[in-house]
Amino acid sequence: MTIRDARESDLPAIVGIYNSIVLGRMVTADLEPVTVASRVAWLQAHDPARRPVWVAEDGHEIVGWLSFDTFYPRAAYDGTAMIALYVTEARRRSGLGQELLDRAVTTAPRLGLHTLLGYIFAHNEPSLRFFEKNGFARWAHLPRVARLDGIERDLLILGRRLGP
Repeated sequence: MTIRDARESDLPAIVGIYNSIVLGRMVTADLEPVTVASRVAWLQAHDPARRPVWVAEDGHEIVGWLSFDTFYPRAAYDGTAMIALYVTEARRRSGLGQELLDRAVTTAPRLGLHTLLGYIFAHNEPSLRFFEKNGFARWAHLPRVARLDGIERDLLILGRRLGP
């Protein structure tokens, strides 16, 4: 298993993993699958030195990815990032998500980060348990801010402070 910075040639795999969860209505607020073309600018906006996107590669297959995304585009928030973590269905509960998250927590201070956030739907119990098990606490509850197939959903923001 190799974890490395994502390249534009990885976008079909990144998008494929992402799109595999869109219709489940548990993980993302996108209501329709995204296109590779729509994600080019997203990837280009991620500076590997400050806000990387990593892929987990097993052989020549990308089986997961993690991104550090800008929390809010104001200088005072530069030390905070939202992380997104996605793993192929076949590799869920295999420890890969844990490996990616552990690396994110360890690497974050070198990226100038002191705080990591996760935005998780309140009905996504598996993700909530995973992040809470890893030291993330519920910092905010935004009731009924999303509508998925006509059902209003709550969003929780989980946070973890790194270091002192």
